[in-house]
Amino acid sequence: MSEVVLSPADAQSLVVAILLNHATSERNALSVAKALVSAEMDGQQGHGLSRVPSYAAQSASGKVDGRAIPAVTERQNAAVRIDAAGGFAYPAIDLALSELRALARESGVAAAAVFRSHHFGQAGYHAERLANAGLVALVFGNSPKAIAPWGGSDAVFGTNPIAFAAPRVEDEPLLIDLSLSKVARGNVMLAQQRGEPIPDDWALDANGQPTIDPEAALQGTMLPLGGAKGAALVLMVEILAAGLSGAHFGYEASSFFTPDGAPPGVGQLLLAIDPELLSGGSFAARLEALISRIDAQEHVRLPGSRRLALRRHAQREGLHVAAGLYNQLCALNRR
Repeated sequence: MSEVVLSPADAQSLVVAILLNHATSERNALSVAKALVSAEMDGQQGHGLSRVPSYAAQSASGKVDGRAIPAVTERQNAAVRIDAAGGFAYPAIDLALSELRALARESGVAAAAVFRSHHFGQAGYHAERLANAGLVALVFGNSPKAIAPWGGSDAVFGTNPIAFAAPRVEDEPLLIDLSLSKVARGNVMLAQQRGEPIPDDWALDANGQPTIDPEAALQGTMLPLGGAKGAALVLMVEILAAGLSGAHFGYEASSFFTPDGAPPGVGQLLLAIDPELLSGGSFAARLEALISRIDAQEHVRLPGSRRLALRRHAQREGLHVAAGLYNQLCALNRR
């Protein structure tokens, strides 16, 4: 048996049960489970079920407060600051999205900064939820150090994902979700769990040399997307996500993967924009005109189309989970 097939509902129930067994409240466990299963369905396994063992270990050790209750600490006009309280990021972002939906309708543009936070999974998951409410969304997050400044050898920044989403009238939102490393660090962790090599252009080892060994990559640095330009974008996101929120910079944050040490304390910034207000009511039609022009060309795929195809397949056929990971999850559930 190399794989086990789970329905999304069964996978979600399993994740909730595991987290409940590891010092997490039911509300927080459900928020986390929804996000991880969504990532698994979208083909983002590095942000999916593979994260459950490390999440459970961190909640059990107290590195993450699984029972934390996020709260708005500051609110003024169209801006809010949210304390994740050293807990999982997802409940804090749930609160941020609720605030943004209301504020953006009132003001046209709204921002939420989250601090004392944790790994927030696929950035597009959060952006898409705002787009489903009719808002254009930008999401930025920082993470523990993994990327060196361009030309340097010591990691300072995280892989710092960004996401953009725009609502469509009769289709799923247009979604662009990028890690600013060549690949998300979670993919390296997944390769490590599977005992598989990685491509030699993903990361450098501790000596600054290209490596195909995921263990060596995790001890070294990730390569930025797009060379020097990508490294500049990583710096930009570090400032937006951590500098603006008052969170830890990547070089100050502890690992997302290990149960020891202080909480990571990273940050996120979410922006929501009312597109019809700013466009005078023309946004929906103009976006479809642009997408039609793109779709008219052969061999062109709109960003996010693969993700949607994988999601529909998972809804029909279930999630194919590696047997080793499934057995690990079952063992965690029995504890």
